[in-house]
Amino acid sequence: MSLRAPEFVPDGPEPAWTIADSAELYRTASWSAQFFFVNELGHVAVNAMDEAGTTMDVVAIVEELRRRGVQFPVLLRFQDVLRARVRRLNEAFHNAIEEAGYGNEYRAVYPIKVNQLHEVVDELLDAGKPYRMGLECGSKAELIAALPQLEDETLLVCNGVKDKSMLSLMIAGQRLGRDVIPVIENYSEFVDLKGLAFNAGFVPRLGVRVRLATPGSGRWSESSGANSKFGLSVAEMLSKLRELEASGLADRLVLLHCHIGSQIADIHVLKQAAREVTRIYAELVNRGAGIRYLDLGGGLGVNYDRDHLEEDAGINYSLQEYANAVVYTVHEICAAHGVAEPIIVTESGRALTAHHSALIVPVLGTRAKDDPALEYTVGEGAACEPVQVLHSVVSGLDSVDAPEELLEAWHDAKERLGEARNLFSLGYLDLEQRALAESLYWRVCSKLLAALGRCPAPTLPEVAELERLLTDLYLCDFSIFQSMLDHWAIGQPFPIMPIDRLDERPDRRGVLVDLTCDSDGRVKHYVSAHADNSFLPLHAPNPGVPYYLAFFLMGAYEDIVGDAHNLFGRVSEAHIYADPDEPDNFWIEKIIPGTAIQDMLAQVQYFPNDLHRRMSELVRAKIQEGVVRPTQGIAILDQYMACFAQNTYCNPRDMEQDVPA
Repeated sequence: MSLRAPEFVPDGPEPAWTIADSAELYRTASWSAQFFFVNELGHVAVNAMDEAGTTMDVVAIVEELRRRGVQFPVLLRFQDVLRARVRRLNEAFHNAIEEAGYGNEYRAVYPIKVNQLHEVVDELLDAGKPYRMGLECGSKAELIAALPQLEDETLLVCNGVKDKSMLSLMIAGQRLGRDVIPVIENYSEFVDLKGLAFNAGFVPRLGVRVRLATPGSGRWSESSGANSKFGLSVAEMLSKLRELEASGLADRLVLLHCHIGSQIADIHVLKQAAREVTRIYAELVNRGAGIRYLDLGGGLGVNYDRDHLEEDAGINYSLQEYANAVVYTVHEICAAHGVAEPIIVTESGRALTAHHSALIVPVLGTRAKDDPALEYTVGEGAACEPVQVLHSVVSGLDSVDAPEELLEAWHDAKERLGEARNLFSLGYLDLEQRALAESLYWRVCSKLLAALGRCPAPTLPEVAELERLLTDLYLCDFSIFQSMLDHWAIGQPFPIMPIDRLDERPDRRGVLVDLTCDSDGRVKHYVSAHADNSFLPLHAPNPGVPYYLAFFLMGAYEDIVGDAHNLFGRVSEAHIYADPDEPDNFWIEKIIPGTAIQDMLAQVQYFPNDLHRRMSELVRAKIQEGVVRPTQGIAILDQYMACFAQNTYCNPRDMEQDVPA
């Protein structure tokens, strides 16, 4: 008897798949902020939001990068998206100010901790020039980076813990005519600032961060409220004001700051916090404080997957609603207390940068449990009883459609697979038949899942279990720890989808795993319209044809917080600008190669010269022992040294063809 796992062909034609189906499946309307969509070719495309309505095809960009020999994975920075986010934020506040009749202006400052990369900061400041956009820093290194970027009216808000050298540099910035505001976080900073001012004979302007009673909302809610690590209590703040009043310097307090929290999920929390801090502002002004700026900190959220995954993956307000909530609340409280309205400041980072970059990752291979290519044949009459029963279950499923009979077949299959594995452990079954039993079992699961899905009232728990069992592993050329650390560390969801074939039905369930040797190196939950977010619907890669996935909303924090697990370094980058006069509506301003192996090794104190010496000694010893011929030894040494300049990631092109060992 010859047995093999039979092919499975679904019963009846399936409805045609459309690009609208893909857009719904990957929920692009939920997270894309209209910047990304599926075009008529079934490709991911980018909307530049310019007057010409320019769109860019991501597949065309990838093909151009491949033509130029850029190694993947690659991070695409869409600079037009950055500029559009700056416009949207400032215009939203301008609209709110005009509509409310607000008596002052709005200033956005960008907190560079969100993404300190020079090209990102430069682009944001250039786009923000018409709005006098400023910066926020929170460390000595960030202060050093930010100071030379300032122009005459560029506000620099200096948060974080400060030592004397930082405070002294902030005073120097003010003496140079720059609007540098040290924000006092604790009493020792206040004492140091007074001492430095006395020695310099220059009284600086300063700000103070107050700790609000209003708790935040979302994942970072504990970073605000009465137990926050940030700022002074109301009592501490009043104590500092009394000291300034006693010296006749209350007018040097020019900025009041608060921290509501990152990724504020609920607009009502924002309104409550804005009301509380504006009340504090009004009373301080009535006491003679010279406050010009009311800084409500960060918190403007981004929809990673609104209304589908965990609560803090989305926000319940629009950008315009956020601006209206701030402006109208401040306007109302100031009018009630009869004080002048301050310049409103917010520190939006995630909302400005998240959308502008997308990580393009090649799929290197897949592993499917129900792979039809796995065929095993045994001799006539040689199959054991469990294998024979599994084969009959597979064959009999074609004529079964009642849910209870389908589930009975599954229970039989699980029992027989267990028997086969026990027989193998006891030495009564050979490896060939065990392999056949497992192949038949997975084919049973595949056919059962399709059949249960066609039932009028499928048994949902069993369907969900079968879907998890039949999920494929997609090996992807990237590191979770380098490029998606927030997903590993705090479970942050990120939208992921194929860049092409979006006019085809994705008929596989995939879990994405990375190159690292860590079991946590996988994407554990996904943004999709499917009720079960533990897998991502994907296509089976076509042999010899690259299959790329795009990871979105990578521009906030992920560029900066990456970890060098397994010494995977920064990926290659391409900076893209839209241009309707170019053949494909885009041009590539700059390509930055990914981190070379020698540079990653140097970070952990392995240096090419020392490694070359050690490897040379090893090769020389083996030549002298006669293990290898001299020409072979030198070739091995050259092969080893050639790797130093290579990228830390796998080269997908090497994996598309046979490479000599």
